[in-house]
Amino acid sequence: MTSPWLVGLDVDGTIILQDETMSPGVPEAIARVRDAGHVVTIATGRSWTATEHWVEELGLVADYVVCSNGAVTMRRGESGWERWHVETFDPRQVLALLTERLPEAHYMVEIEDGTRLFTGSLADWSMDGGRLVDLDELGELPVSRVVVVSPEHDEDDFHRIVAETGLNEVSYAIGWTAWLDIAPQGVDKGSALARVHGELGIDGGRVLVVGDGRNDIGMFQWAREIGGRAVAMGQAPDEVKDAAGEVTAVVEDGGLAQALDALLLHPGAAQVSPG
Repeated sequence: MTSPWLVGLDVDGTIILQDETMSPGVPEAIARVRDAGHVVTIATGRSWTATEHWVEELGLVADYVVCSNGAVTMRRGESGWERWHVETFDPRQVLALLTERLPEAHYMVEIEDGTRLFTGSLADWSMDGGRLVDLDELGELPVSRVVVVSPEHDEDDFHRIVAETGLNEVSYAIGWTAWLDIAPQGVDKGSALARVHGELGIDGGRVLVVGDGRNDIGMFQWAREIGGRAVAMGQAPDEVKDAAGEVTAVVEDGGLAQALDALLLHPGAAQVSPG
């Protein structure tokens, strides 16, 4: 191998299924890519506390991991993992706008040191190490993210609310379920991977990113802009597939494993599979 690739992988719906078991063939495929000398890392919307397990489970040896939709990048050091780069913003205006329209929703913020403050239970979110607080306390410190959970609202509702509130000073992603994840302006998985890519000194076009959600569009666009490859999972929304340009099989059928094996066989070739 003349030069390694940087491979950035989403977690939910890409590496793992909804029940948090591995997608078929993924651990073995990741090991093959890693053992071939490529840099395999994770780029996820999850906080680090919900990501570290998968780094260990998959035997990843990369020095950098992207979390919190790009707002937090972890670096492996001699004494363990450290918060290498953290982006923050003042959440008070965002919280005021959203709580006016979604007063019954549950809110969570992640502050610079990784502590999560929340106003109520958030299904599917690990609150280990977090702290239950009053709504007013959420805005006291700069945060790397604001998460809004409102099961009574669907995706269309969130798009409408975002438009009404004019959230143009922050970046946001709407999840598969009823939650909205808001990051600092201009921050996404792509901006974080770009920083990692610069640190590693990998050739521009030797980048592969794989994901399935709207929060992966930023890293797809970044990868393609520098001549790399972006692959959407087969179950991804159409706009995500369009942003990627390449499509693999659905997560239940081991789409990520197929994309990784294709990288080893034909690094520069696009693959398109039925969803």
